[in-house]
Amino acid sequence: MMMKSVLSLCLLLAVAAALIVPAGAQDGSLDKIKRTGVMTIGTRTGSPPFAYINKSNEWVGFSIDLVEQLVKPALEKELGKAIKVEKKESTPPTRIPLLTSNAVDLIAGTMTDTPERRQSVEFSLTFFYTGAQFLVKKGSPIKSINDIGGKRIAAQQGSTNAKIIREKKPDAQLREFPDQPAAFQALAQGQVDAYTNDGIQLWGLKAKAPKPDDWEVVGDFFSEEPYGMAMRKGDLKLKQIVDAGLKNGLESGKYFEIYEKWFGAKGEVPYPMTPQVKAYLLKQIGK
Repeated sequence: MMMKSVLSLCLLLAVAAALIVPAGAQDGSLDKIKRTGVMTIGTRTGSPPFAYINKSNEWVGFSIDLVEQLVKPALEKELGKAIKVEKKESTPPTRIPLLTSNAVDLIAGTMTDTPERRQSVEFSLTFFYTGAQFLVKKGSPIKSINDIGGKRIAAQQGSTNAKIIREKKPDAQLREFPDQPAAFQALAQGQVDAYTNDGIQLWGLKAKAPKPDDWEVVGDFFSEEPYGMAMRKGDLKLKQIVDAGLKNGLESGKYFEIYEKWFGAKGEVPYPMTPQVKAYLLKQIGK
């Protein structure tokens, strides 16, 4: 009888364990946002024009505008109340830990949507598409990934760019830095020969450098980098709302107005959208 009771208890515990939902999967983020009236996002401080601190000490950028003007209204409509967006700094090594520790509700910066990362987080629709290149001093012999054998190459810790360099060019001397300003400082001081990151970020860095003409962005894309906003794994209701906000922006044209502000001819970093990229973005929403 005792053995039967023990077996029954074990069976009950096994069933209960199977029913336990991972943290975040019960839409805890929405409950917290509704209760506090605040959505906390993790974003960058030195990645113009996506998210950075400007000369007026304001935290601004394309990714931040997408949250404020597209995601926030969708969230307010769902919750039936006004909410405030608060920002915390995130970097490639800290992004996922910030989400899993509940320190932030959403990562909105320059995070590439990859199959590996999808095992840990939920991604929104893609809101930007770019590829990896190199930033070098003008006149550098480095013109593409084929030229970096034996060279000192800077990358950010935890970035897809660093991973690809390790896999594709193991003979390069890869040196990883905690963030973009640190990597660029090493390049400016001659501690490395090139800095690899997503092309658009390198163009932004060049544009904001004290002497932009001293630098060149070189090489064809050697990776595909579709940016998405990230949420805790299983936070499907929040993902649905974030996607709805982005979809509405793409359908109404508001997204393209925000893009023009930051990447148009008079934007912070002129980077015209190609027809192929526009088609890629619209295909996500059936257009």
